[in-house]
Amino acid sequence: MRTGRPTGAQNAKRLRMGRNSKEVTEMASLYERLGGLDAISAVVDSFVRRCAGDDRINQKFGQTDVPRLKKMLVDQVCAASGGPCTYSGRDMRETHDGMGVTAGEFDALVEDLVATLDEFNVSKAVQDELLGLLGPMRADIVEVESPETGTSLPETYAPAPALS
Repeated sequence: MRTGRPTGAQNAKRLRMGRNSKEVTEMASLYERLGGLDAISAVVDSFVRRCAGDDRINQKFGQTDVPRLKKMLVDQVCAASGGPCTYSGRDMRETHDGMGVTAGEFDALVEDLVATLDEFNVSKAVQDELLGLLGPMRADIVEVESPETGTSLPETYAPAPALS
């Protein structure tokens, strides 16, 4: 049954499209088309809430310092989209090393991101450009090529320190 929402596989394809999508507008920076820092912050707040309520992935955030996560996500999206922020967090491989993130969990997170962007009426072209910037991180995040979701965070995982 089709719901009109893209599947995990369709979102993964959008992630691989990258910046060269014909739909990408070059009139303003992606940061500006996303609405700037306040809009990115609002999207991140909603996205983190959505992830927390998603049983397919929320176990992976069991040890997460949520204020740190939000700050790092805002800085990362802001910097990657051409905004004035500087991302000072750990690289994606170091951050996710030992978490046992599955391909299914990564796809679920992307579905949550797309649903959040839809909630904020972000156009498909802007979504595709943002997903194209974030897509290459998949190789550093996914450790288990499995469609399984809802897996527990390994007890041995060491989270980043809290914000000071």
